Amino acid sequence: MTDNTTSNENNANDKHKARMQKLKEKVDSRIDSATDERGLLIVITGNGKGKSTSGFGTVARAVGHGLNAAVAQFIKGTWACGERQLLENAGVQFEVMGTGFTWNTQDKEKDIAAAKQVWEKCKGLLNDNNIDVVLLDEMTYMLSYKYLELEEVIAALNNRPKNQHVIITGRACHRAIIDLADTVSEVQSIKHAFDNGIKAQKGIDW
Repeated sequence: MTDNTTSNENNANDKHKARMQKLKEKVDSRIDSATDERGLLIVITGNGKGKSTSGFGTVARAVGHGLNAAVAQFIKGTWACGERQLLENAGVQFEVMGTGFTWNTQDKEKDIAAAKQVWEKCKGLLNDNNIDVVLLDEMTYMLSYKYLELEEVIAALNNRPKNQHVIITGRACHRAIIDLADTVSEVQSIKHAFDNGIKAQKGIDW
């Protein structure tokens, strides 16, 4: 190895170290300035696959840290749910709408009644100081279809315990919920196996 090669490598390493030091200083500064501690409202929306999966992943993380969590499931209630089977065994409370997809029931009054029944349970969860994390899975549809009153949902979210975290999943989240949220992620679809005729896979899709 020539002296020039060694010198060039040393210069490249020095420049890299300097860049990483600047980046570290920025990250450390942001960490130091983030002093507020309270419950978060997290929205996971968009047309892509993985919204509920992300919500359940956060619940699993919370339970792993010893937090108490509860889940309310709208829309998908008639499907077998691997996450439910796992998390209920870890002490996570589930409230399930139970009517399944609206295009299967084709009974609006029945769907509204089922949604309101689960929402009554949700209001209890959102008023419980012992529940650290609440997942409202597929809640966005209940507002899009006007099965639940937007103002009532917002009031419950605003009046929940200060340190309680809430995760809302589903497509086309209402703008008022997005504006209220602390963190919003949009999941976009690039490709989906189902579009190519591949059926939903147990343990992967449900």
